[in-house]
Amino acid sequence: QVQLVESGGGLVQPGGSLRLSCAASGRTFSKCVMGWFRQAPGKEREFVAAISWSGGSTYYADSVKGRFTISRDNAKNTVYLQMNSLKPEDTAVYYCAADRSIVVVTSTMESADFGSWGQGTQVTVSS
Repeated sequence: QVQLVESGGGLVQPGGSLRLSCAASGRTFSKCVMGWFRQAPGKEREFVAAISWSGGSTYYADSVKGRFTISRDNAKNTVYLQMNSLKPEDTAVYYCAADRSIVVVTSTMESADFGSWGQGTQVTVSS
């Protein structure tokens, strides 16, 4: 497993942007599929985006497609989530996740697919 630490959350106005970062420890980061999930108050955790170990393939939930971009820098053991055109409904705690044993990455990944999780970072979109 890898240890994950998210950063970059905060308060932003509707239409604004934020970039989340997730720093990973351990030597296996470059072999891990990475994902971002979010959980709003009173709701279940939901998939946001995922990226293959090479960074060559990315996948998004329909609700964020065209607004969010996931990327990774294996030299820095870091994965990013660039969030543009933010909406109030994007308000949630955002979690970074990793797993080395995922074979097939899709746009419908589930929490149970990932074995390592960060502590989360709060994103609030409000005027």
